[in-house]
Amino acid sequence: MSHVGVPRGTVRKRRSLALLTAGVLTIPALAGCSSDSEETSRAVPQDIAPAARDRVADGSTVNWAVDAMPTTLNAFQADADSATTKITGALLPTLFPMDAAGHPKLNPDYLESAKIIEREPKQVVLYKLNQQAVWSDGREIGAPDFVAQWRALSGKDSAFWTARNAGYERIEKIERGSDDLQVRVTFAKPYADWRSLFSPLYPKEITGSPDTFNDGARTALKNTAGPFQLKGVDKAKGTVTLVRSPRWWGEKAKLGSLVFRVVAPKDRTKALADGTVHVTDIDAATANRIALALRDGSNGQPLTHGPGADLTPAAALRSWALAHGSDEKQAEIAQAAREANRKAVVAYGAEQKALRGYAVRKSLEPAYTQLALNGESGPLADDRVRRAVARALDRQELAETVLKPLGLPAKPLGSHLALAGQPGYKDGSGALGGQNTKEAQALLADAGWTQGGAAEKPKDTKAGSEAEKKDAEKKEAEKKEGEEGTEKAGKADADEKKTDKTEAEEKAEKKAEEKADKDTDADADKADRAATGSDESAASRAEGLYIVGQDDKPGAGPARSAATHVLAPSRDAAAQSIALLRQAGAVSGDSAAAKVTAQDKQPGGAAGAYAPVGTAAPAPASVKGPLGKDGKTLTLRFVLPSGPGSQSLRGVGDRIAAMLEKIGIGTEITKVPDESYFKDHIASGDYDLALYSWPATAYPATDGRPIYAKPEPATDGSLLVEQNYTRVGTDHIDQLFDQAVAELDEKASRELMKQADARIWAAAGSIPLFQRPQLVAVDKKLSNVGAFGFAAPRYQDIGFTDRQAAGSPADRKK
Repeated sequence: MSHVGVPRGTVRKRRSLALLTAGVLTIPALAGCSSDSEETSRAVPQDIAPAARDRVADGSTVNWAVDAMPTTLNAFQADADSATTKITGALLPTLFPMDAAGHPKLNPDYLESAKIIEREPKQVVLYKLNQQAVWSDGREIGAPDFVAQWRALSGKDSAFWTARNAGYERIEKIERGSDDLQVRVTFAKPYADWRSLFSPLYPKEITGSPDTFNDGARTALKNTAGPFQLKGVDKAKGTVTLVRSPRWWGEKAKLGSLVFRVVAPKDRTKALADGTVHVTDIDAATANRIALALRDGSNGQPLTHGPGADLTPAAALRSWALAHGSDEKQAEIAQAAREANRKAVVAYGAEQKALRGYAVRKSLEPAYTQLALNGESGPLADDRVRRAVARALDRQELAETVLKPLGLPAKPLGSHLALAGQPGYKDGSGALGGQNTKEAQALLADAGWTQGGAAEKPKDTKAGSEAEKKDAEKKEAEKKEGEEGTEKAGKADADEKKTDKTEAEEKAEKKAEEKADKDTDADADKADRAATGSDESAASRAEGLYIVGQDDKPGAGPARSAATHVLAPSRDAAAQSIALLRQAGAVSGDSAAAKVTAQDKQPGGAAGAYAPVGTAAPAPASVKGPLGKDGKTLTLRFVLPSGPGSQSLRGVGDRIAAMLEKIGIGTEITKVPDESYFKDHIASGDYDLALYSWPATAYPATDGRPIYAKPEPATDGSLLVEQNYTRVGTDHIDQLFDQAVAELDEKASRELMKQADARIWAAAGSIPLFQRPQLVAVDKKLSNVGAFGFAAPRYQDIGFTDRQAAGSPADRKK
């Protein structure tokens, strides 16, 4: 699938989502949780062919495929992407990289120590830098670099074009300690995720002025401090070349050069076979090609796959007969086809032989795939409908669909804020409840979606609380009382006129009125379909559109707000390209998680719609086709990417659509180009259901907040959503994030995150499905590179264990 992303924190500006009818959000008892204690599940181990440094050859070049040239080398700008992350990871200091368990770990190449030395009256962190740490120009890394980066990212100077300032805005001052190698950072407000700051760390020459920060660091980094330094960027060739840094004080890089080369996903099998790349992310299809190549190479049997492999003996005989027949025209066509097939078989065989030189390294990526439910408007604005969708899903089946064929653990993800194996992970899905068709149908019935609802005429009044209904009834009574005289007079006049009519005239008038009503209804229905693009002609023009759950075209749904304003996504969302930001935490084990509070009110859903505890939900009728309400069918627009790398994601979408059909929810599946999927649909809110991914994080209180913050309307009537593309949130969730990010006790902060996760599950705006598979094709002679899982690559250790393999791909072919 394609990926898109945002950074590890974003500018804390106003958040968005129009709050419609506020319904009480109930949090079910946590009976489905695994336990009250923190789970000790382990992460799937990384697969990098580890080797001791003394077994790795010196002096070689590795080509590493990336999706596109980095648009910027400044990781703090909105258009930073996955290529930016990879490149800066080899060039710049990361003070606390994630380890194999997804936990931040002090990097001794840059720090001797870093810890909180004061908590009262204010939090003070003291960094002691490695005395050998220097920039590539020889200047020591020190306090001036910290000060310059803080000022650039604090948000106080709008001249700096930065996509994120989380944490930096809490800093009050930065001081030099006994020397420049000691840095004292004083916070105006406590900040639990202080380890997330100053990574990557840029030299003051870049962060010291808006010009160098905004433009200078986009295409060049003259001053770096990593095992590699930047040699050049060649846009024409699509390469970014790094070479060993002579100023690097740590363990010497084994590779002489590291080249990041642009290779489109569809071209990666050929690039591997040609030897133009040594390391590349791949999809399941390419992984299967490599597995078949290794199998065929070991048994020496002729290929049973590839071009012509499915040709039956009868078809082969017919082809031969046509090629040697008396019909010259048919013979010419058949001979050309046979020659083309022969060449394809030869080329395929050559590729398979070359692919035997690669291994597929596999693990679980530090990112998870979720089903997003847009709660801004339409049926999903009602939390009962969102929860019904969630309760209809068999998440175990969906996980197995993607992970089981790859031989990876197929277990549904249980947290929005941590992945299995990370500190604080706990399955919190019990706050919403597991798959249950009957309960899902009962929720839909409670929300007013019934089997005959599509045939009903729209009601004049909307459902609301009892108080709202009484107010409406009171106003209606007053209105009737005031108009009583007029109504009586009008009725008398009408009766008087009616006596003057003949019986035939009355029948003719009644027939004309009925015809007018039908024409009006038909015109209105046609206008609705035209407005939403759901009429037959519009549907036929829509790219990749088909409907699950009904034979007729879906009824029109509420139009999306054209005024929605979305903040620029930050770095890690682009890095995942449909995936953004990190998380960690899970369900709280305390009784408070089962309580209903006024702070947990949700947009959508009628206030007072929940019956007293113990009251049985209304029994739904047997489902035969989509349900309806007020003349509208319950059909949701399901947007999926159409690219060749998204087959697995579309397969998951089809299964979800089938699961929803069972409870009476129709889905209108629209496949859109990968390049427009995130920007034009997810970020803009032009969808009901969608699948995309979020990266993991070691800092859930910081990175999770903009994803789940309650959107708020702006003064101009638009909506600001940060990264909360589901438009679903509550005040209580926001408060829990705010408390956790200011809690310096790590255990207490995690407990707050577990409480937040419980409420995120109950809000049912985002349903985590599974951790994404990570498949990487790697030259079999390479070590210390592959599927890294949580851990950051240690670039200086990557190299060839076979000393004859060192050198360029061309050298190795000789």
